[in-house]
Amino acid sequence: MESLWNDSDARAYGDDPLSLRVYTSRLLGRDPALVLHGGGNTSVKATATNIFGESEDLLYVKGSGWDLATIEAAGFAPVRMKTLLQLAELPSISDTDLVKMQRSAMTDPTAPDPSVEAVLHAIIPEKYVDHSHSDAVVALTNNPHGEDLVQEVYGDRVLVIPYVMPGFILARKVYEMTRDVDWSSIEGMILLNHGVFTWGDTAQESYEAMIRLVTMAEQHLEGRGSFSRIAAGKSIGDDLIGLSQIREAVSKAAGGAMIALLNSSREAVGFSLKDNLHELVSQGPLTPDHIIRTKRIPVIIGENPAEDVQHFADDYRAYYERNKSRFQGLVMLDPAPRWAVWPGHGVLTFGSSVKVASIAMDIIEHTIAAMQWTEALGGWQALPEADLFEVEYWELEQAKLKKGGKRLPLEGKVALVTGANSGIGKAAAIELGAQGGSILAIDINPACVDTFNTPSMVGVECDATKPEMVCAAVEEAIRLFGGLDILVSNAGIFPGSQRIEEMDAGMWDKTLELNLTSHQRIIQACIPFLRHGLDSSIIIIGSKNVPAPGPGQAAYSVSKAGVTQLARVAAMELAKDRIRVNVLHPNAVFDTAIWTGEVLESRAKAYGMTVDQYKRNNLLGVEITSKDVAAMVAALAGPAFGKTTGAQIPIDGGNERVI
Repeated sequence: MESLWNDSDARAYGDDPLSLRVYTSRLLGRDPALVLHGGGNTSVKATATNIFGESEDLLYVKGSGWDLATIEAAGFAPVRMKTLLQLAELPSISDTDLVKMQRSAMTDPTAPDPSVEAVLHAIIPEKYVDHSHSDAVVALTNNPHGEDLVQEVYGDRVLVIPYVMPGFILARKVYEMTRDVDWSSIEGMILLNHGVFTWGDTAQESYEAMIRLVTMAEQHLEGRGSFSRIAAGKSIGDDLIGLSQIREAVSKAAGGAMIALLNSSREAVGFSLKDNLHELVSQGPLTPDHIIRTKRIPVIIGENPAEDVQHFADDYRAYYERNKSRFQGLVMLDPAPRWAVWPGHGVLTFGSSVKVASIAMDIIEHTIAAMQWTEALGGWQALPEADLFEVEYWELEQAKLKKGGKRLPLEGKVALVTGANSGIGKAAAIELGAQGGSILAIDINPACVDTFNTPSMVGVECDATKPEMVCAAVEEAIRLFGGLDILVSNAGIFPGSQRIEEMDAGMWDKTLELNLTSHQRIIQACIPFLRHGLDSSIIIIGSKNVPAPGPGQAAYSVSKAGVTQLARVAAMELAKDRIRVNVLHPNAVFDTAIWTGEVLESRAKAYGMTVDQYKRNNLLGVEITSKDVAAMVAALAGPAFGKTTGAQIPIDGGNERVI
């Protein structure tokens, strides 16, 4: 590991202690081998003058909710050193009360909650303190001879702290062990099964001490041939139905829809095929901090994913029952796994969103590497079950759970939206995403790829009239998110007005191909995956022209009537699979691509109206927008309509001809 310190970059941050603390914190945070997603913490001690003109010694420590990779000065909580040092002298205090006391000692009430490790940072007398969960250091200690290996690598250069629960217990342990320690004689602390602390009078000294100690661990692993122990293998190929079944089983165990991310890299597949797989994964996580994201162990997927996940859930409940008696008032977490090993396919992670599942995947990628490194040192051995349970059911995490936040209506759901680059399709995709869904948005317009370009909202260029492109798009949704719950079949055209006797044959064919046949094809492609979705729903965008056709639009009216009839048949056929099929009939949605100025003026003229009159030509006298339709799409996909299928719902402001 090389130091990323750069004098020029450091000068750009300024020379005040907090600015340099920000700089080196980001250096640590940008390296996932040191810090993963909110892990680790840093601090700096400084003096400030309060409103009364008094000088106060403060600890600026990383605040809760901030990530070292992107932290700013506002992410550090200023806490009075006097209070933190007094807290260290207490024989005991609950972490809940510790958080309250630290909060009360802050000089800025708008700052985030200080790290629960603030007392430990205060005990260390050096100005700058860094703490990481280095893969190499934790791998060194996660085996039966961990303490001996630390001694072999570092000798007397570090203080070794036996594993204790993070928070006040750890701070108190260090306080007791270091009362007579000459801090200048050691370069850092190794916390067995947890991580490493370093310090220095300057930001550079503390940061480079971290790099130096981690490098020593890496060199030892390399010297023992650990890095060459990473298994590699070739995937046995796609099994997208199998992936959907795994996601379905995990979602049901979790009590809500989950995203499933599959890593089928050579390293992930190789790990999934290891002979001692069960022995490795039954031990526990790389560091106890990860258990909040990954649970203690994964599920191993075999021939029957539903049975495997059910067995995992039963074992989790038993694990909870074995360990809960030491604590009061616990609320059991859902018993679903957060990662899985699928032999021959790789590893999976699960979460209520792409972001949550991605964080778990980053952790697991590092975990499976470290597990294999440690084999060269005598075997992988994580913390005992009881210690891991204590972190998983930490009182601070339980407090968050009890406060709880309501899940978004479509959180964890996966939706595929056609005709998504503009108008109703675009609005529907955005609304479904806002309600927690992960979206594959397809459109013939290649701009769709740029319109939707986040991890949870992905655009794909697709001509809905090309069956091979449609199938590829549906499969891409499964690869990206693990399954499919919602299909919004919206792609269509509104041709120029032509009376039947004057109609162009090509326009008739084109209209029916896109407005009718393409819908049948995408429904057909989605059904095998919707069968394994959560409250699966197909929503067809029809038209007011179905119950109330207008002259000059035979091709459009017939195609929309046909797709409505298709939906009615689909509702009957798919009910046994618990797939709901409903139709929305919008009218006069003028902020869509089909309503060009020319078309709008033509239609208004045909009815003898001005454009404004035509826009509001309904009983309520209101204009219908694509957002209005999108809101109804999301409602139909959500729990409010969970027992509705075969419905045709107008969204037209009230139309006399329809009524």
